[in-house]
Order: sequence, then structure tokens, then C-alpha cells
Amino acid sequence: MDVSPDPSYPSDHAAPEPLDRRAELSEFLRTRRARLQPQDVGLPEFGRARRVPGLRREELAQLAGVSVAYYTRLEQGNGRNVSAEVLDAIARALRLSDAEHAHLTHMAKPAQHKKKRRPARVQRVRTGLLHLLDSLEGIPAYVSGARSDILAWNPMAAAVFGDWGALPPEERNWARLVFLSPAYRDLFVEWDSKASDMVSYLRLYAGCHPDDPQLSALVGELSVKNDEFRRLWATHNVKEKGHGTKLIRHPLVGDMALSYETLHLPDDPEQYVVTYHAEPDSASAEALRLLASWGADARRADVERVDPGGRAGRGQAG
Repeated sequence: MDVSPDPSYPSDHAAPEPLDRRAELSEFLRTRRARLQPQDVGLPEFGRARRVPGLRREELAQLAGVSVAYYTRLEQGNGRNVSAEVLDAIARALRLSDAEHAHLTHMAKPAQHKKKRRPARVQRVRTGLLHLLDSLEGIPAYVSGARSDILAWNPMAAAVFGDWGALPPEERNWARLVFLSPAYRDLFVEWDSKASDMVSYLRLYAGCHPDDPQLSALVGELSVKNDEFRRLWATHNVKEKGHGTKLIRHPLVGDMALSYETLHLPDDPEQYVVTYHAEPDSASAEALRLLASWGADARRADVERVDPGGRAGRGQAG
């Protein structure tokens, strides 16, 4: 089992500007409205030609049962004193998912905070969770925290995803690895899907924590260094991490289809345990068994390919 020290924001640097909650609310509503057509929500399509895709503001207001002026103010980022009932009506009109509905609520009715910014809370992994990771022999598992920081992991996670312990603590972050490490573009067969999911998770976190300076720094860095991140961030898509299957192309054992489960912690909503497993008696299960039998040798063979700095690593083309 390995534990990542909490990557704190450097105290000798000025904190980046927080995300603009009003602008985030405005763009989120605009992009959700743009993806709907009148026929999608049972409205007749008539009137002047549409210069932009999606529903007009007056159509959305009609569906939600609010005045056009009221909805316009909300879409301009002024969600002050908006009621939960109105937000529910707008969420239904926009056909929002549960995660999108929660995101809208967080941005339109933010929790009240003192103006003085408090220091970032240090992310600690409970001893019981560390013991749990140790006990999961043959099962890749790790603990992820705020901003998708990688906080702790077991040897099998290192064997599958690379030796995170070889990285500086501030680089143990899924978004940085996915977008800045060529090795991870090779590791995930469906990289586009992984990248989209990663940005959607960050967006959901941003709705709850727009004042997080480490988040602002991360988003700023990735936006400058990666065009695909910048494009995906502008879609304002949000998603809750849950369960599914990822296709992994491992440099030592080849392709594996691994199912993942996300276990949210009741006493810390920003931390969750993620486990991966293969279908019993499958080729993927045999590949995991081989990695487990190689132990530290497999982890050492993977060290060079975990490199968010962009240098070529073992098992990587080019």
C-alpha cells in the first residue's frame, strides 16, 4: 500500500483567481439549452429562423413556468434568491441528469462562506481504508480525493496504472496524468471517453468548490497545455463517478477489460475508493493474475511510462 502526501498549494505563490460562479452558471444553462430542440420537448417548431442551435430562452421559460425576464436573469448568472422549486422546474425543462441538477443547485444557491479564504483542508486517508487496500490482493484499488488527486493505492493499482510513488505528490492527479502523459493516452484504449469523463468529474467538483485555488491552478495549467482539455472544459458537461468498464492496453500483458466500482465514503464526500476487477476465468483475469505474480517486478517495469511531463516511456510508441 502506498500513500501520497497531501499536495498543498505553494504558499510562496499568489493563489490563482477562483472560478467565476456567475459565469459558470450562465454558460452551464446556455450549453444545456443549446443541446435541446423544440421537438425534443414537445414544442412546435415555428417562427423566425434560428440563428443558434437549441431552444430559445422564451421556450425554456415557457416549459419551466417562469417569466422570460426571470429566466434571462438566471441565465445571466444572477441566481440570487432563486427557489429550489424554480430550479427543479428548470432542471426538468432542460432534461438534466441527477448530477447536472445537483450542479445547477450548487451554482445557483451556493453555500454561504466567509469572505476570508480558509486554508485548504489537508486530505487524510483513514487507517481503516489503508488496511482495506492492503487486503485487496489481486484487485487494483486506490483512494481518490478532491480534484481527483490520487491519495493512496495498493500494489496491484501500481502494477496496472504505473508506479505513482515515482511521481512528485503534486503530479499524482488523474486529470494531469490523462491529459499530460502520453503513456496514459496509450494505456486507455478508449482515451476519448476517459478524457471526457475526467473533465466531467472536475466540472462537478468545481460547482461545489469554485473558490478552490488548487482547482483553479489545475484548470489553468491544463487549459494552456492541452487543447482537448480546453475544448472539453468548454462543454460544461458534468458527471458523477460510478461504475463501468475500461479497456486497458498494458505494455506487459496486453489488452484487459476491467470493470470498476466507485465506493463513496459517507464520512468524507470528497474521497472515494475505486476498485477494478476482471470477469472470472477471462483472459483479463489471467492478465491480472500474471501482474500479481510478478509483483514488484511489474511495478518497476512500469515506472518509466508514468510521466506527465510528456517524455516518452517504456511501452509507448514514439
